[in-house]
Amino acid sequence: MSIEKVDTLVVGAGQAGVAMSEHLTRNGVPHVVLERDRIAERWRTGRWDSLVANGPAWHDRFPGLEFSDTDPDAFVSKDRVADYFVEYANMIDAPIRCGVEVKQAEQLANRPGFRVETSDGVFEARNIVAATGAFQCPIVPPVVPKETDILQMHSFDYRNPDQLPDGAVMVVGAGSSGVQIADELMRAGKKVYLSVGPHDRPPRAYRGRDNVWWLGVLGMWDAAAMKPGTERFTICVSGARGGHTVDFRDLAAQGITLVGMTQKFEDGVLSFEADLAENVANGDAGYLSMLDAADAYVTRNGLDLPEDPDARDFGPVPESVSDPVRELNLAEAGVASIVWATGFSQDFSWLKVDAFDEAGKPKHQKGLSSEPGVYFLGLPWQSCRGSSFIWGVWHDAKHVADHIATQRKYLQYSGPSES
Repeated sequence: MSIEKVDTLVVGAGQAGVAMSEHLTRNGVPHVVLERDRIAERWRTGRWDSLVANGPAWHDRFPGLEFSDTDPDAFVSKDRVADYFVEYANMIDAPIRCGVEVKQAEQLANRPGFRVETSDGVFEARNIVAATGAFQCPIVPPVVPKETDILQMHSFDYRNPDQLPDGAVMVVGAGSSGVQIADELMRAGKKVYLSVGPHDRPPRAYRGRDNVWWLGVLGMWDAAAMKPGTERFTICVSGARGGHTVDFRDLAAQGITLVGMTQKFEDGVLSFEADLAENVANGDAGYLSMLDAADAYVTRNGLDLPEDPDARDFGPVPESVSDPVRELNLAEAGVASIVWATGFSQDFSWLKVDAFDEAGKPKHQKGLSSEPGVYFLGLPWQSCRGSSFIWGVWHDAKHVADHIATQRKYLQYSGPSES
């Protein structure tokens, strides 16, 4: 059996793999990118139909290519984002092979490098970059048994309201996905219950500037780690319908019933934590602190940005928050389906190396693994807050590619010359 040898093998051709290929090429590092499906497949088939990018087109892109057919301040559709990465890959002539699944990678015996088994043969590579992204395995908490009559699906499998049977819907998880799906279902005429946990809800825009701009000038994109106590927080931001600030009061006023974090299911009754008011209040406090920081920045730098007093006006506390539902009999409430917007886990079971902790999470520093020759890209908070965003992964890829190139130079050194 023939074995194909390559310096660096990149696994995954989403935004991380495409960015990695660009920087490896710039560094003169021979490489191959393997993708089991199509380029940016998750953007096409792992998202709901109406999804748009959560940041404007001027920001959510790679430096080398703009969205030529899109208003810079618009929020690009998911399919256009996927097409963008295909376009980018073609522009940089990325050596991507689609339809090739990586089954297993393990260290070579008594020599550097790795043996990689794929659906298209065996590779030997000195380096492996796991660029499979942050959204691999949908997490569905084992709360409601699968044997019930209620249709259950993860947000990964949700496409549009027509998928769901007649009746009310419970959406569990109030991050960006859960909020946008709940809003879409409500606008389609569904009765919606939304389970709200700890969250951060930044303004979509303030004083004429989008949230991504404020995060940049305030240095928040560069934060190296989450603030203590916020590890469980989800981010609620939306580019839907031209972009708007997520406000749970508004959602309640429009007919969505808010409940606390989902706790347990017993005898047809779903129970919720008594944390709804606290979660909403903490989200409001974080929102206001962002406005305060923005105002201070404007004053300190003498910027001529319009004041936005309406941004601080909150509607009345909804009844579902002041007098929260703690238990819900799903049958009596007519709930026929549950959408779990409860996040993802990562699966590196194919990578048989000593580069993971006891919980199976990569051991790394900014993508440089504890195992020589193994690298990661596209991890949340890989180097900073921006790491799992389109522009952030591009910068992380440069750091990883530069390290690979430096190691190649060390290995190419032949020792002191004889005089």
